[in-house]
Amino acid sequence: MSGPWGRRWAGWGMGAGQGVRGVPGTPRVLRAMNDRAALDLLVARGPLTRTQIGELTGLSKPTASQVLARLEAAGLVRSAGNVTGRPGPSARLYGIDPAAAHVAALTVDRQGVTAALADLTGQVLGQERVGTGDAAQDAPQRTTRLVARAFDGALTRAGLAREQVHGAVIGTPGALDPRTGRLRYAPHLPGWHSRALKEELTEVLGTPVTIENDVNLAAVAEQYEGAAQGVGDFVLVWVDEGVGAAIVLDGRLLRGTTGGAGEIGYMPLPGAPLSRGGDRSAARPDAGGGFQRLVGAPSVLALAREHGDPRVRTVAGALARDEVRAEVARRLATGIAAVVAVVDPRLVVLCGEVAHAGGEALRALVEEEFTGLALPRPALRLSEVDGPPILIGALRTALAQARDAVFPTG
Repeated sequence: MSGPWGRRWAGWGMGAGQGVRGVPGTPRVLRAMNDRAALDLLVARGPLTRTQIGELTGLSKPTASQVLARLEAAGLVRSAGNVTGRPGPSARLYGIDPAAAHVAALTVDRQGVTAALADLTGQVLGQERVGTGDAAQDAPQRTTRLVARAFDGALTRAGLAREQVHGAVIGTPGALDPRTGRLRYAPHLPGWHSRALKEELTEVLGTPVTIENDVNLAAVAEQYEGAAQGVGDFVLVWVDEGVGAAIVLDGRLLRGTTGGAGEIGYMPLPGAPLSRGGDRSAARPDAGGGFQRLVGAPSVLALAREHGDPRVRTVAGALARDEVRAEVARRLATGIAAVVAVVDPRLVVLCGEVAHAGGEALRALVEEEFTGLALPRPALRLSEVDGPPILIGALRTALAQARDAVFPTG
């Protein structure tokens, strides 16, 4: 993806080297498959010539020409110039028309709402951040209005109107229970527990809305442009103000019956009190119980003060102390070992403020703690996403949904 977050994202679905050779079906189905294959290639590779599209899909030159003609007529593909500097006639390049669809990605946290608008190629056109202020004390409607303010601000910066947006993905702490429609595991987000939350947000934004767990979205970003590229089985462990995990098995997110798979912040461990559902203090990341009480950012700061540094104000400052870093590594390893014993992933990715602040020194200590354990030994890596992972994952998901809605599939 281009824009403020670095390179353009890789393609969706079909890999760039796959073709459609030898696929049986009716003419209509085959046309749709050929069109989709060409579109996926253009998303993955950028502008290509007719000859390149034919070679990569296995289509004949006449069929490739017909595909491109259909896609141009549908407004999905446009001319992207010509190949120059080669002997013979210059070849015409074709690329995705960025204006074929626009999507929104939003992230919600206790401090505010961030919104980003992008075209179909992944180019970020506008971004807006709105702080919560006193929203926590206001009516639930205030929270949805904050989302609308961020969304409209990003639209203005992008020079777009609401009707040009095909859909929005919102990343938030907690998980939407598919049975009840309620957001669970997010007591610190007042106004987000309505049974009609998705419908309310869809109405206020004027576009279809998907609500997704923020850590799951960070895993999406990691899978497509971070440390988990090409890995089908991995766990992303988010260690920040809050603590959670995203579990990916066979390339798919594991959600659980109520959407709560990966809520390891509540996982009971030695040294931390149990997190009770009726404990209102659990609304604060530094209170309650479970794994989060041991390794969350507030607890890392508290640990530094216990070790004689009462003036420490940042997680990075706390983890600069050897004894604090060693203890956090031991605690992290204990929690990760519990997950590994159940899931047996190929890879564990550390993400979030604590992982970022601790860096390679913390990662190496966590890895060392696994030495000698009678457990599988997954690779342990730090996040490699260049940019805000939750927002990138939300935009990546929104783009995939837009592709399915806009690109012909038969």
